Amino acid sequence: MVFQRPNQPSRPNNNRQQPVPPTQNPVRRVIPNPPGGGGGNRENRSGCGGNSNSDLPSPWLGGTHHPDGTAGFVEYLRWMRSPDNEYKDPTKVQILQMAAEGAKYQERLKVLNQRTKVIAGDKNWFAAKSTWRMRVGGHRGPENILLPAFDALGIPYLPASTLRGVARTQAIRHFMVTEDLSWAVAEQKIGAYFGSLDAVDKDRSSKVIFLDAYPNGNNSSCGLMVDMTNNIWSWKDNQPEYNPNPNPFLSLHQAEFIIGIRPTVQCTPVVLQQLHQWLVEGLQQGAGSQINTGYGTLLTQGQSRPKGFLEVDFRVEGQLIHGQQKAALWNHGKHRYDRGQPFAETRPVAFKSMLRYWFRTIALGVLPADRVKTLEAQIFGAIKPQTCGWLRVELLDGKVTQKEARYKQDPCGEQEGKLVLQFSTEAPLASQPVIEKLIKNLTWLMFHLGGIGQGARRPCYSRASRQYAPWWRGSDLIADNKDKFWQLPDSIDDLSKLFQDRIKSFYQALEMLTKMKEQPRSLGTVSVDQWTEALDSNAVMLICAGAGKYDKPYALSVLHSDNLKVQIRGRLDYDPNLCGSTTSRLVKPSPVWIANFGDFQVVTIFGVANKTDNPRYRFLEALQKDNNGSNYSQIHPII
Repeated sequence: MVFQRPNQPSRPNNNRQQPVPPTQNPVRRVIPNPPGGGGGNRENRSGCGGNSNSDLPSPWLGGTHHPDGTAGFVEYLRWMRSPDNEYKDPTKVQILQMAAEGAKYQERLKVLNQRTKVIAGDKNWFAAKSTWRMRVGGHRGPENILLPAFDALGIPYLPASTLRGVARTQAIRHFMVTEDLSWAVAEQKIGAYFGSLDAVDKDRSSKVIFLDAYPNGNNSSCGLMVDMTNNIWSWKDNQPEYNPNPNPFLSLHQAEFIIGIRPTVQCTPVVLQQLHQWLVEGLQQGAGSQINTGYGTLLTQGQSRPKGFLEVDFRVEGQLIHGQQKAALWNHGKHRYDRGQPFAETRPVAFKSMLRYWFRTIALGVLPADRVKTLEAQIFGAIKPQTCGWLRVELLDGKVTQKEARYKQDPCGEQEGKLVLQFSTEAPLASQPVIEKLIKNLTWLMFHLGGIGQGARRPCYSRASRQYAPWWRGSDLIADNKDKFWQLPDSIDDLSKLFQDRIKSFYQALEMLTKMKEQPRSLGTVSVDQWTEALDSNAVMLICAGAGKYDKPYALSVLHSDNLKVQIRGRLDYDPNLCGSTTSRLVKPSPVWIANFGDFQVVTIFGVANKTDNPRYRFLEALQKDNNGSNYSQIHPII
């Protein structure tokens, strides 16, 4: 057998007449007046031209009361966001979206950029563009909203102090590498360029003046967009805990800055050129926060980027990776709250989070939890203790190539790009070969154990037989590289052995980093509704094959079969202890991962040990029984 991805429906012909969407009642979006404006609210009707002057209040305000026109922004936001109001969080998202989408900065940015060019002088300024997003500043605004750096007029910018810090840090690294100096000695050496109170008189001040940098104004909002961070997993009492906590904030998306440095009278052309080079190289390493997660990289035109130790061309098919979700809407006609559409975006943080998840899951099977927690922070970074991390994750040419299905006959959504893994400046040089071995095997396992983004635990499958959306579920993460490292064997037994080899190589690198011999472990008590997401002695990983049903691959059709469903509120439904649950009263991830390769599926099941009334064990038995020992091979535990 040859491994191949399942055939997906062909994309619709663009010349073919598309179906007309069903008629819907127009949805009204309530936009509150800014502070200092009149007391009434403006109302926009989707699909209608112009604005009406309706006096309907925003739903989160209640009654007919309106904020005072003299209220400041902080007062206004706090008054609107009463802690006990059900629209508290949607309001926060809507206000951020309005602030970003309503920005009109072009004319002011033209003036600011022209000023930078004049002050810096001819040939002393250059343009640098963000490869993805960036956030410089990091101060907290009202309601703990993370805000980028704003100038006195409220325009996002790169402060001169940030640019000086970037160039200065790069200069220190330069002397540390080229002259084998310590950080302290290298810091003394750069005093002649950046100034130092301990230097002689002529070197006490910097040889150049760094200027504030502003976006070039090619778009109205200068790249200001709503962003989102979501810490899904956290450590609690040395155990990983599932607790999604999405928080919106503002960042700059693919903004291009005009950056200028003005030489002083003591600056020679050679020194100016050296400082310019350090600044350009430092911006390539990243400015601002989260630079190991794809944020902050700035490149000049024609500048070549350093290659990563692993680069993978990828495709995502299915429910895709999402960032922010568009602001919620209130439908006055139907008196209901309508959720907005999620924004599909290829996000480096999604890949870093998935690598982090599988590292923790696999390492917990052989190492004590406290050691895994420490090493996870060293590799991927952490807030407590504050650690930058050894691994840097970037995406190149990330884009949505097929939007998610809107109508039943539409194909599934698709994204593509290049995943680039590099060492951060914090990675110890002596340990880099071992770290590279560990991360390469971990990345291979991530691509072959499940998807990414929404629906990552299930393979992409069609729901076209249903009468309601969404028309596709699940996610396939596909590596498009053709080199030997990514080639898969033809037989199920050979593939099982390849998986075992990758896991063993991961363990070998883990042992070299920790100096601890791995030992198979059992984490906690396994019961019907309790398990740990770890590849320990209570977990099973396998490869199976069979005939699928209901537009689902074989393993998924078994998981969703009626034999494994339970009675919930008087009807058969998926067992929350097998398929997970997203209800407001019970939110838990599924203990089952399924990756589909067309002819075969790779299945990972956590918490299988207890056979008494255990739905995970019944699922495992169903897979074994259907195959009668053929088209079935166990990866973990190794027999």
